[in-house]
Amino acid sequence: MTWIKICGITNLEDALMAVEAGADALGFVFYEKSPRNVEAEVAREIVSTLPAEVEKVGVFVDEPAAKVASIADRTGLTAVQLHADQRRFPEKQITTRKIFLSLPARAVVFTPQKKGAVWGSLLPFPENLAAIFVDSGTVGGTGRKFNWKQASMFFSAVSKLHPIAASGGLAPNNVAEAIRILKPWGVDVSSGVEARPGKKDPEKVRAFIAAVRHADKSV
Repeated sequence: MTWIKICGITNLEDALMAVEAGADALGFVFYEKSPRNVEAEVAREIVSTLPAEVEKVGVFVDEPAAKVASIADRTGLTAVQLHADQRRFPEKQITTRKIFLSLPARAVVFTPQKKGAVWGSLLPFPENLAAIFVDSGTVGGTGRKFNWKQASMFFSAVSKLHPIAASGGLAPNNVAEAIRILKPWGVDVSSGVEARPGKKDPEKVRAFIAAVRHADKSV
């Protein structure tokens, strides 16, 4: 089954609702410029109530490795998701937790002018790389999707080596199409299931997860 992450969790109510709906992972954004930014203490309280089998993912942007490790330790995260400059040297991240490495779609789409250019952007890998995420090039919540058809070759190639997830612009009404085209290991959604930035819409969350599970039966 496709792995599902509900990102941008800011409160306990949304976290428990997403878990009850069937989410495999929850994402907590530690980025002050994001409207979904969550304080470490709030995240710690939420994480402490969640089932052990649910992945608790901290999303970081350009933070020093020591700070990433400190927040992960304090909050009880089980994985960290790295963006921006952290993509360049992910092997230097001081953490024994799983690492999800986010790459902007513009770096991985295959066009006649950019054949093979992506491989350089993927190295080096951290030893504890758990999956690669392909997003719209920003830290979630924009509602913009990337060109799934252009990225499908990359997904097909990389999936033979590492789990790969699609992120950015996904919603209940289009996630099935993304799964059909990309055949990803996982999907990651934030704004597509929100009532407003930082607050999830229970109906949208349930509809998104139901759409993924229905698509799983057709792939």
